[in-house]
Amino acid sequence: MTLRVLTGITTTGTLHLGNYVGAVRRAIAASREPGVESFFFMADYHALIKCDEPARIEASRLQIAATWLAAGLDTSRVVFYRQSDIPEIPELTWLLTCVTSKGQMNRAHAYKASVDANVAAGEDPDAGITMGLYSYPILMAADILMFNAHRVPVGKDQVQHIEMARDVAQRFNHLFGGGQDFFVLPEASIDEEMELLPGLDGRKMSKSYDNVIPLFEGGAKALREAISRIVTDSRLPGEPKETEGSHLVQIYDAFATPAQRQAFRAALHGGLSWGEAKEQLFALIDAEIGPMRARYDALMANPEKIEEILMAGAQRARAIAAPLLARARESVGLRRFQPLAAPVAQAVKAKSTVPAFKQYREADGLFYFKLLAADGTLLLQSTGLSQGKEAGQWVSRLKREGAAALAEAPVSREAGDDVLLPALEALLAAEQEAAAAKG
Repeated sequence: MTLRVLTGITTTGTLHLGNYVGAVRRAIAASREPGVESFFFMADYHALIKCDEPARIEASRLQIAATWLAAGLDTSRVVFYRQSDIPEIPELTWLLTCVTSKGQMNRAHAYKASVDANVAAGEDPDAGITMGLYSYPILMAADILMFNAHRVPVGKDQVQHIEMARDVAQRFNHLFGGGQDFFVLPEASIDEEMELLPGLDGRKMSKSYDNVIPLFEGGAKALREAISRIVTDSRLPGEPKETEGSHLVQIYDAFATPAQRQAFRAALHGGLSWGEAKEQLFALIDAEIGPMRARYDALMANPEKIEEILMAGAQRARAIAAPLLARARESVGLRRFQPLAAPVAQAVKAKSTVPAFKQYREADGLFYFKLLAADGTLLLQSTGLSQGKEAGQWVSRLKREGAAALAEAPVSREAGDDVLLPALEALLAAEQEAAAAKG
């Protein structure tokens, strides 16, 4: 069975070395595994939740796309697209929204964290919280379920969103699946190494900590300058260095072979200066990302090439998304109107050709019945009867016996025998057919 793996990247900034080691490099390697069908998308709808700067989002989309392509993403093997190029995703989001409970959304970590922060600041609990932030997990569920992904690599902070996507999928399957699973239940794939690359100060590399090492931005010069700012201890050249717990060594390990790791540690234990160690680290990293940087610069200089690649990816993605959404629309009742089935139409037509009796009571207090042709022409009119039950009995007898009961019935003929007798025969036939059907 083909395993579908889906990875999304929010477009609110540029990627740094930690993103490359923790996500980009590993995801690209995983996409080359046999039996894996990978989907990579730029989550630009998600970006609107976090950022209201159009120029920043526009630049980020271009930079991130160029980064993935420069890092070796093979678009002949994977489906690479922008979220906003797939109109089926927001429509599926609405269908899923309609089966998602508000209580479930109230428990989302991001929403609860924002509420807690507002309460702690003495503000209204929902101050500054948009419906985008509140409904974020449903959009994420649509991203995943749209392509029935089996596995979604995420950090620990995103695991709840995968669990929510499973809950939403189960609810939709239960309501509209018709006994079959409409959506695959996705699994979170947690890679601990995604959390481990430290920044300049030893904390997790993050722009919020201002401790990142740039990936491509600024070129080799910016890379060298950032590495030179990595915090180390005060041991002088010639003094043995402690490698256990050193974040410089951890960064080195992310790019080194086992033999290189061993040699680097031995050199530090032997008194290698921190300055020389940083130069070796720069050389090691630049050997891997230098060629990528050249491809990145070429792509950034020709954005139309990136656009062409993304539009081709969107076409492949929509070829999968459109049929699934059509099925989803059908399952919830948003269907095209169809002509009535032929047997129903015939039954209606047959019924419309049969004459009909009408019973009623007039102002004189007496009860009457009459026989009307299909077009409303009066064929038979009764005289006044004192009881409604008597009128009903005569109608039943005329239906059962047809013309045989006509001579005794308290009626006046309003039509000739050439019209009246066939009408009574049609009534008799209809009555016999109905009796046979019941029997």
